[in-house]
Amino acid sequence: MRVLNVAYQQLRRYGATRVSWAQKLTFGLIKNDHFTQGFSDRDVAAFEAPLGIRDLGVKRANRRLLETVAAFEPDLVIAGHCDMISNETLTQIRKLMPHCAIVHCNNDPLFVPSNVERIRSRATVTDAVFVSTGRRELKMFEGNRARVYHMPNPVDASIENLDNSHRTDLPIDLLFCSNSDDFTQRLQNVKFLKDQLEGQLNFKTYGSFGEKPVWGRDYDRALAQTKMGLNFNRQEVHYWYSSARMAQLAGNGILQFTHANLKFDELLPPETVVYFREMDDLLASIRSFHHDDAKRQDWAARARDFFHREMNSKLYAQYIVEASLQIPFSHDYVWARDIHLDGSMR
Repeated sequence: MRVLNVAYQQLRRYGATRVSWAQKLTFGLIKNDHFTQGFSDRDVAAFEAPLGIRDLGVKRANRRLLETVAAFEPDLVIAGHCDMISNETLTQIRKLMPHCAIVHCNNDPLFVPSNVERIRSRATVTDAVFVSTGRRELKMFEGNRARVYHMPNPVDASIENLDNSHRTDLPIDLLFCSNSDDFTQRLQNVKFLKDQLEGQLNFKTYGSFGEKPVWGRDYDRALAQTKMGLNFNRQEVHYWYSSARMAQLAGNGILQFTHANLKFDELLPPETVVYFREMDDLLASIRSFHHDDAKRQDWAARARDFFHREMNSKLYAQYIVEASLQIPFSHDYVWARDIHLDGSMR
């Protein structure tokens, strides 16, 4: 199958990239033997624009996408986070390739109002939308042209290639990395933990409290030294929503602490992720696992095995292809047991 993956590919970062779910999707498609072509809207807009001023290249980027479709002749177009590509262009693709399925994948949270509007808009012109929040939260997008699905944050064995669950010599006891203060008060909770745990363990908070943020290989090196991590989202409100941090921690064998409000205990096996409701509960759990390294290793190993076995990029990509083209599911996808092939809830 020929698949065109339209999303920001970070070409102009020249290797200093962030972990990208769009890249994992490409890897998964290739592992499933799909001929996959990438199109990076932001980069093409900058390359095509006068003086490299990206906003001046938006129209040209849309034209280049249409040229790419005509040349590549895809069976499936996946429009990810590609805000520079208009709905009008997606409609033109449908006219150009009437037998090609067009879907939207969205990995951003629903507590950001502009993202809700983005999904609603894409749902009017695509065949399906895939959102990284649990299906029961997605009813607001029903009734448009698109079918509605949940998608997880996957791991990829080439990216999440550490296994810290076997390590006892790791210098960072607890890690939290962040770069955004929008729509959140999570740093208040991080500050509480820093104050309470000061002098008791090595707690690194890259991107906050005077510690520089880490990207690319610096982020990899931080993960490689870490026993436990905080999976703090900007808000802890939506069913099965987490940032990609959850997969990054679990996939590398790092024990993580996640808010119970998100109901991941209904998706993940027992004794894989540590859940909390109140900060005092979280503080007690951190101290408990810090003083019981064998237990930390056991839980982290279970989480790593589950993510690499059941929530990997190959299964993730094949699920999107099958749902997009209405091919009966070839696997019992753990994240899709509450939905039918057409996206409706069981």
